[in-house]
Amino acid sequence: MTEQKTDTAQSERHVVLVAPEVHWNTGNIGRTCLGSGAVLHLIKPLGFSLDHKHVKRAGLDYWHRVALRIWNDFDAFLAGMAPGPDEIALFAKRGPRPFWSLCPSRRMFLVFGSETRGLPETILGQYPDAVCHIPITGDIRSLNLSTAVGIALYDSLRCAGPFHAWGSG
Repeated sequence: MTEQKTDTAQSERHVVLVAPEVHWNTGNIGRTCLGSGAVLHLIKPLGFSLDHKHVKRAGLDYWHRVALRIWNDFDAFLAGMAPGPDEIALFAKRGPRPFWSLCPSRRMFLVFGSETRGLPETILGQYPDAVCHIPITGDIRSLNLSTAVGIALYDSLRCAGPFHAWGSG
């Protein structure tokens, strides 16, 4: 079996959670970030402690290996990471366009709001052309945050070089 790694020269992914509230969602998202080679950015305030056993349980024994950055606020994140306007995608259930209309760039920042409030208008207003949604039926209010991150993150990698540590067959 041949092990393949992500080609970081070809794609760089960042998942940004603004004020996440649910520890097990963040743990699951951390595990997904590790599995895809993405960096996880958490924007304070957090609705839980990162030392909380449930975050670690959701990330299983991988949590300590997650590439994690913690920021005091969204402005500090912007100053520290300096995403270009074509490198950022904001996810909101009322976003004007579907996520599959995004044109993935080499470096991308996928930004998600908290589980109960979503992204604040102050952030949505900074990038009005970068707001998108993941289509759902009217039968539910929203997708689980960790599910939405998984959908968006892996879709953003569709143009990246193939990677799969377990090979085929």
